[in-house]
Amino acid sequence: MRIGLLTEGGYPCATGESRIWCDRLVRGLHQHEFDVYALGRGERAGRPGAPPPAHVRRVRTAPLWDDGPDGAVPGAEGPGSGGGAGLAPAAHAGRLPRAAGSGARAAGTGRTPGPWTYGRRDRRRFAEHFERLATALCRGGAAVGAGDGAHEDFAEGLYGLAELAGARGGLGGALRSESALRALEAACRAPGARRSAHAATVPDYLALADRLERLLLPLSLDWYGPDGLAAADLCHAASGGTVALPGLLAKRFFGTPLLVTEYGVRLRAHYLAGGGTALGAPVRTLLAAYHRLLAAEVYRQAALVTPGNAHVRRWQERCGADRAKLRTVYPGREAERFAAVGEGSDQGDPRTLVWVGTAEPAKDLVGLLHAFARVREAEPGTRLRIVAAPVRDERAAAYLAHCRVLAAQMFPDEAATAHAVGDNPVSFEEIGGPEAPGPADAYAAGCVVVLSSVVEGFPVTLVEAMLCGRATVSTDSGAVVEVIGGTGLVVPPRNPRALADACVALLRDPARRARLGAAARARALELFTVEQNVAAFRALYLEALSLAPVRRADEALDRYGDPLPFAHPAEAYVPGHRTPGSGPASGFGSGPGRTGDTGAGERPRAGGGRRVPAWAVHAEPAEPAGAASGGGHG
Repeated sequence: MRIGLLTEGGYPCATGESRIWCDRLVRGLHQHEFDVYALGRGERAGRPGAPPPAHVRRVRTAPLWDDGPDGAVPGAEGPGSGGGAGLAPAAHAGRLPRAAGSGARAAGTGRTPGPWTYGRRDRRRFAEHFERLATALCRGGAAVGAGDGAHEDFAEGLYGLAELAGARGGLGGALRSESALRALEAACRAPGARRSAHAATVPDYLALADRLERLLLPLSLDWYGPDGLAAADLCHAASGGTVALPGLLAKRFFGTPLLVTEYGVRLRAHYLAGGGTALGAPVRTLLAAYHRLLAAEVYRQAALVTPGNAHVRRWQERCGADRAKLRTVYPGREAERFAAVGEGSDQGDPRTLVWVGTAEPAKDLVGLLHAFARVREAEPGTRLRIVAAPVRDERAAAYLAHCRVLAAQMFPDEAATAHAVGDNPVSFEEIGGPEAPGPADAYAAGCVVVLSSVVEGFPVTLVEAMLCGRATVSTDSGAVVEVIGGTGLVVPPRNPRALADACVALLRDPARRARLGAAARARALELFTVEQNVAAFRALYLEALSLAPVRRADEALDRYGDPLPFAHPAEAYVPGHRTPGSGPASGFGSGPGRTGDTGAGERPRAGGGRRVPAWAVHAEPAEPAGAASGGGHG
């Protein structure tokens, strides 16, 4: 089958966990074809990574200025890469996007209109749809099913703007117009609007319009024609929020099933970072309403939603996700990287504690140092190795420097006599450095692995320690308890005394450490490997497709003209070729997910009789020679 993989700043245009996960997924599901649609972040849009495998048919990228809670990336510049990306970065600077190769589409021609060149009818259409969306932001959305009509207004306004953007080549000029500002002002001052919206001023309207232009950028991309997402059998969004927006449009206009994977909730990240912006309270409130309403619409329209853990699942349910659609799929790690340590008999230095991760305040290294001081009082010969990932920003560098100074102050005698890394009870190392060539070697150096976070999502380092067969002491944050499952010690966060007592208990009991380490490795091999992750999505792809009706106009229809469910079974989507007429009359063997098919001769699809926008319908090219009706592709 043909998968439209929607990513943000990840595969294959950047590095990091997102890219690694997408690459493993694509390579593990080699029986399917993938079209990658990557929303880049600033200058990283289009940065080349490792070449994708052969079954990745195309990679299309577009810049996205949504790197923070307010949707802004300071100084983000750089065009999207080739391959029919999307808008050029000039749109961010208040200028028109270019139309050469990577510009916004206009009725499928690639033209880019002026900032406000819509006719009178189109201006009325824009005002109507944008007013509905603005009213939804100002009026409600605080809770799913609140009965205020905000969710319905938001959805209809969003899809109306998407159809207008497709027909007229983008929304950049319209969203910067005086008409948009007047619509925002009217919505904020209308009866029933929130109290914070009533307090908005002209600078707030300008700031909000600027942020909405960036957040709605995916509506103006040229990804939705018959050679784009309309040709996909399934859209898989690697994140929620803005990343899933192209999948929403494909679901709306073509009936393409949407699968959403979230290992961290974007709405939660927006809430956590919202207070650190320079935006006024009215703008922050309305942007929060936008993200909340978008998340609810994504969950409502998705065929399946795959949270990475129970913590994310609870957030999704609170935002309106139907429990029947939720399938928890844990992220996988490569067990082979840690097999030598996990299967070995060496349990590490019995007097060494190890911490591995990214140095940032949420990891609470300060609390860990205070806990280690208590451990040293009980077990004087104990050492602590802090192995951090390479520092990438000034904030992390400052925090790590602060922790180094604090360690020197807490252990002055040892620091004064230290002539090598091993002479100090606390050592700060870097993954890939001379003392810790890799994560597996870092875990192998100690007998107990410690996690001291106060805010945590899915604890990847904890899973790696479990694969290495190490006993663990962790704080109860995020999905820690779910991952540990009784194979390690868990203490309350921000409690150095409890953390120290747990570490001392394991340091003094080698037999208990061995039992917990063996149990932890068995649990990690069962639940948290790349193989189980890929196998889960292999089954989910077939499940999502089996629940969706046939979407081709020439497929089997019932007497009312609607596509027949299961008329094209999921088992037909296999690599290879079939002879003409080999499938049954329902279309078996003639599906759209064909190996080697470029999509050039496919027709636009409609889902369940839904009207397909005019911009998605192109003149159908002539069929290549030898392409007899009846579908010769398997």
